[in-house]
Amino acid sequence: MFEPNVYVERRKRLMAQLGSGLVLLPGNDESPMNYPANTYPFRQDSSFLYFFGLAQPGWVGVLDVDAGKEILFGDDISLEDVIWMGDLPTVKERAALVGVGTTRPPAKLESVLLKAKANRRKIHFLPPYRAETVRKLSGWLGLPLKAVKARASQALSLAVIAQRSVKSPAEVDEIERALDVTREMYLAAMAMVRPGLHEYDVMGRIEGIALGRGCRTAFPSIVTVNGQILHNHGYHNVLTEGRLLVDDSGAEAPSGYASDITRTIPVGGRFAPRQKEVYEVVLEAQETAIRAIKPGVKYRDVHLEAARAVAAGLKGLGLMTGDPAEAVRAGAHALFFPHGLGHMMGLDVHDMEDIGETLVGYTDRLKRSSQFGLAYLRLARELEPGFVLTVEPGVYFIPPLIDKWRKARKFADFIDYGKVEGYRDFGGIRIEDDVLVTADGRRVLGRPIPKTVAEVEGATGRGD
Repeated sequence: MFEPNVYVERRKRLMAQLGSGLVLLPGNDESPMNYPANTYPFRQDSSFLYFFGLAQPGWVGVLDVDAGKEILFGDDISLEDVIWMGDLPTVKERAALVGVGTTRPPAKLESVLLKAKANRRKIHFLPPYRAETVRKLSGWLGLPLKAVKARASQALSLAVIAQRSVKSPAEVDEIERALDVTREMYLAAMAMVRPGLHEYDVMGRIEGIALGRGCRTAFPSIVTVNGQILHNHGYHNVLTEGRLLVDDSGAEAPSGYASDITRTIPVGGRFAPRQKEVYEVVLEAQETAIRAIKPGVKYRDVHLEAARAVAAGLKGLGLMTGDPAEAVRAGAHALFFPHGLGHMMGLDVHDMEDIGETLVGYTDRLKRSSQFGLAYLRLARELEPGFVLTVEPGVYFIPPLIDKWRKARKFADFIDYGKVEGYRDFGGIRIEDDVLVTADGRRVLGRPIPKTVAEVEGATGRGD
């Protein structure tokens, strides 16, 4: 949690951007795993956290833009609650921590909203992503369930995105705090990866480190020897000599700020010659992309630079042919690199994606491509100082995609399918870092995590 004035200024800026109306910012509720008293670990809504900083379930924030008033709706705990949870601060005491002077019980919220509706005032709310929030908004505002998301405020969405996209130095510090823990997770993973373990052995160790440092993971960890499956969340495969383990994971700081790193680790401690060649292609693409980051550059152009580096590198290995730039314009590289280069990051690992990925990553003048691969790029817009984003190119050999394209002779002028056949059991390689856009360029956040071939092999304890 930051100092109270941080939240006060954020709310003031939001109200100034909107100009009029009532802003309704519901926090998240607790969610039962299997019965009401046994809940999933609570995670507050990120926009509520950004503007109100409090991680209490079921609270609601309201900003009366016209009157310049701020209200937090929440219940004080009962004596029964004290027995189970201890004596906790009152709503007023917690509200004071974030500079809010007016609090009311949740039962009073509906009358505030009914009065605003009666006076034909605009009630702004963000697109809800949880079913219980949809139901609440439906009841509060008298909207059919199916109409709630469509009635979300575009003006509020754009105002929140404008604020949250640019990270303050204090926010960057929180991301780097998460990265310190993430670095420990990766050093431990690299040191323990060996034949005979299961993926869940590695996953359990790294998530235990996050928990042991007072953090949690920012997203379900991807720890897999099937790196060609981009978001593989199964953990039961055995690590065998000669396979590559893709580890895509990150800690979330107690403040809610995320980290997101990927490394690819050779199970036997050494990259085989063919693995090393492909790894160097991915690393060069990542470094090329990082060097291209600066204010005013479209991230779509950075993605395309990385794609050209992938195509050029794979041409050098005989997997692609022809001119790399032409291959990328046609989309042929997407057989091997079928996803976007990266995404915004902050309080969410895919920052503000609940508000709308296209609103966050694109503009009215910059539309999403329909080309396979490029269409998955989450962030395309011009970069600004204060943006924090991921840079995560990869090269994958996906047998069903190879079979489909080869049968159709798709991009046969650019792809040597005969050569590709020899890589069907390769898996995949991805390398990812978190980068801050600065006033004159970029800075890779966090202390370095082993990334070159020599560094990764050295960290396994089994390299030269």
